[in-house]
Amino acid sequence: MSINQLKPADKGEVAVYVPYYPEKRRKYLGHTISLYKQKNLEGARHVEGGEDIPFVATWNVSMLPSDLTRCRMQFDDNAELSYEVMMPTNEFVDFLIDLLLNYHRTHGIDFSKGFYRKLLRYD
Repeated sequence: MSINQLKPADKGEVAVYVPYYPEKRRKYLGHTISLYKQKNLEGARHVEGGEDIPFVATWNVSMLPSDLTRCRMQFDDNAELSYEVMMPTNEFVDFLIDLLLNYHRTHGIDFSKGFYRKLLRYD
């Protein structure tokens, strides 16, 4: 399913996450939770001055914001370019909010610099 076809998640699923986000980000939770429940995403990492690098991201789903989500990313269909990160689900959902906001601005599917910093353990 493409990002444009996402239907908002049930209000009950969204309500569990509301306390974790400031007011202005809460309006994106319905679509973000729906994306989260898909368990995967294909996109491309934008490289300034170079070619974008395609990726496939997969993750486990837990509907409790404090549970851990394990996200695995593989770049350029190359097993040697695989990375994995674990974080609280509410933090991962926050990165998915950033991804959706970026998608609406650029029409490109890519995670934020903050996500990549965490994935590559720079933070």
